[in-house]
Amino acid sequence: MTRSSIRMAVVTAKLDVIRRMLAGISTLPLSSESEFLADPRMVAAGESFLRRALEALFDLGRHILAKGFGIPTSDYKAIVRSLLQQGVVEVVLANRMTDMAGYRNRMVHFYDEVTAEELYEILTEHLGDVEAAVAAIQVWMAENPEMVDEAWDG
Repeated sequence: MTRSSIRMAVVTAKLDVIRRMLAGISTLPLSSESEFLADPRMVAAGESFLRRALEALFDLGRHILAKGFGIPTSDYKAIVRSLLQQGVVEVVLANRMTDMAGYRNRMVHFYDEVTAEELYEILTEHLGDVEAAVAAIQVWMAENPEMVDEAWDG
């Protein structure tokens, strides 16, 4: 695959999806596990919001790798490994992102094994990992404006 430029329109669209999904999660009744679990619609909404946020995050990583480095990847864990190798993310964050990729895959392929209780835990204790990944990508882009088709101002 040949290298071109990271398209700001794609970056902006993916970041917008992530922000909207995180905002959706913030509307759920997460202050009480029993309240969250009492309504199956909340569990379904939480799962959908989280899955879509993770998919947008990894699609953003895929775009950066394809357009910025000419590296084609489709597997989410491979995306994380390549982002680490290219210096887009640091080791500690890459480890957390690998966990996120694994959880997204469980939600899609092993959905019957994902419990509402573990989803609640992730929604209440681990959303900061998604935000940290977004922040790291934004910092990397600000430090590498020559790889982006438009100036990146965060």
